[in-house]
Amino acid sequence: MVVVKHQPLADKLRPKKLEDVFGQQHLVAPKKPLHRLLSNNSLHSMVFWGPPGTGKTTLAQIITDSLDAEFIQISAVLSGVKDIRGAIEQAKANLPNITVLFVDEIHRFNKSQQDAFLPHLENGLITLIGATTENPSFALNNALLSRLKVYILKSLDDDSAAELLDKGVQSFDPPMALTDEQQQALIAAADGDGRKLLNLVEILQDYSSGGVVEDEDVALVTTGQTRRFDRQGDVFYDQISALHKSVRSSNPDAALYWLARMLDGGCDPLYIARRVLRMASEDIGNADPRALSLCLTAWQTFERLGSPEGELALAQAVAYLASCAKSNAIYTAFKAAQKDVRQYGSLDVPMHLRNAPTQLMKDNDFGKGYQYDHDYEGGIAYSQTGFPDKIGEQVYYQPANRGLEQKIAEKLKHIRQQRS
Repeated sequence: MVVVKHQPLADKLRPKKLEDVFGQQHLVAPKKPLHRLLSNNSLHSMVFWGPPGTGKTTLAQIITDSLDAEFIQISAVLSGVKDIRGAIEQAKANLPNITVLFVDEIHRFNKSQQDAFLPHLENGLITLIGATTENPSFALNNALLSRLKVYILKSLDDDSAAELLDKGVQSFDPPMALTDEQQQALIAAADGDGRKLLNLVEILQDYSSGGVVEDEDVALVTTGQTRRFDRQGDVFYDQISALHKSVRSSNPDAALYWLARMLDGGCDPLYIARRVLRMASEDIGNADPRALSLCLTAWQTFERLGSPEGELALAQAVAYLASCAKSNAIYTAFKAAQKDVRQYGSLDVPMHLRNAPTQLMKDNDFGKGYQYDHDYEGGIAYSQTGFPDKIGEQVYYQPANRGLEQKIAEKLKHIRQQRS
């Protein structure tokens, strides 16, 4: 019995030359880094960092083939130190030929596994090319990262995806005929992932007949395709950063977009609720104290309604935060207070501020000299100090000239002038 191995379309159409690579012109175009590297017939260890389906493995293979080097590929998902040792032994057997060791998902290796590459990079036995979807600054240890050049790959834009799509549909006999709307639906579902796009085309071919494609077939293929969101990876933190900064910039439209992106990608709405509550304190503060209560209410509303109904409450909170007056005065003041606490350590509470519930404590001057503010005109004992003597009176809180803090600023200015 003959077993016919199926070759996926993405592998069948894998580029063999730099000029055939889609969407990475900043690296492969003439006079760009990888083009210059191959033109000079030179090679160095590197790591390709980018989203899935952008050509990391393909580029490693093209570089190796162009320089007539030996190619060894391992995956950090499936491999361990034993596999690294095996690759090193193979590299020794390849001498005097150059060996490129390609490690897919290199961020999955722990520190000791990453360290195993170091001596062989130092003596030139291997040239290491890693591929990762995670930020190398966090995913790779410093010793290894210092020996690698980082190249950043980008998601396929719509134009590059359209070119790749056309190449995919033309590879069939007869070619598939797609309308503009069908092409856009496939490109949107692929979400910048070239491999995913070709996989969708291949599945669509199974449904089509004689190259004729129905809208229902495209809908069947693209339904349920989620946008890219990696839950705790770089995209996760990039998007929550974009949401926070859009709120801070008083841009409710952008803030709602990033909220929708995160929810669409599968982010835990309760995580978003916690972060939104934090934004209310960090970026709005007393400029609009209602923001904190509204965000807490939105969180509780989501807990009661669940998804998707409760997501509207989160959207309401995000839009309100982005639209109201901003102040980081509380955030800045608290940071300044924390800095002094760290600097001065555990200073004693001044005697006049101490509690004195027993006669013994009163006999030892606990609470002596305390001025009960309600006994004074205006309800404030202006001569009373609040800090340990070693620090002296400090000013941390500087209200912004926005929202309710305008009035707070006026009141505090008067109080501080009287105290001084």
